[in-house]
Amino acid sequence: MHPKGKVCVVTGGASGIGEATARAFAEAGARGVVVADLNAEKLAKVAADIDGLAVVTDVSKESDIQALIAAAEAKYGPVDVFYSNAGISRAGMESAPDADWDLNWRVHVLSHVFAARALVPGMLARGSGYLLNTASAAGLLTSMNSMAYGVTKAAAVSLAEHLAIQYGDRGIGVSVLCPQSVLTGMTSGRPGAASVDGVMTAPEVARIVVDAMIAERFMILSHDTVHEYEQRKTRDRNRWISGMRRLRNKIYGAPATGLV
Repeated sequence: MHPKGKVCVVTGGASGIGEATARAFAEAGARGVVVADLNAEKLAKVAADIDGLAVVTDVSKESDIQALIAAAEAKYGPVDVFYSNAGISRAGMESAPDADWDLNWRVHVLSHVFAARALVPGMLARGSGYLLNTASAAGLLTSMNSMAYGVTKAAAVSLAEHLAIQYGDRGIGVSVLCPQSVLTGMTSGRPGAASVDGVMTAPEVARIVVDAMIAERFMILSHDTVHEYEQRKTRDRNRWISGMRRLRNKIYGAPATGLV
């Protein structure tokens, strides 16, 4: 699906990949671009720059997603493209607070569910629509310093697969973006495993996203090496895990063992 002439909604649109993609949609000739985020000030600036609509939205709440879609439809008409991109980053493993686990789950998984619930019936009736979700390379390859992030991003990939299988031959395109390291507010200045293959800019990733959407390609990668890594992982998971342990030790230091 080409964004030209389409109504496009982008969550997490105040900065990073979301902002860059919203600008790319506008440049490609979208009929209307709606940007959603919690940061009202930055959101208003992006919307003003692209002559779009800003809607302050907490994607962890289904009522906010419903209100966002209603606002988009009231201004531009039926939503053609919904880019569910908002994300958060919280360090921590299984001992992370329940509140962090719950927020990761709601932002990275349920927000996509809320959008699909609201949009799929209308898209099916029209025989056209596009659901584009951001997951992460961490959802394919494992995240080392944030278990809640990696686990919920893996769930986001699975959710997109389900949507593609269920609706991909009924007029609804589905893509999932699994970026590796991208220079955004979530990654700036933070060393980590994701940066070993280089760091891309948000506009570079936005161009990849638009091209993939036009081609209706399900899996969107910012770094081609992720596909190779995923193949290694599935060929021999024991070897993969051993290698990831070595990489963890190299980047973060070997974990302490025993009691002092």
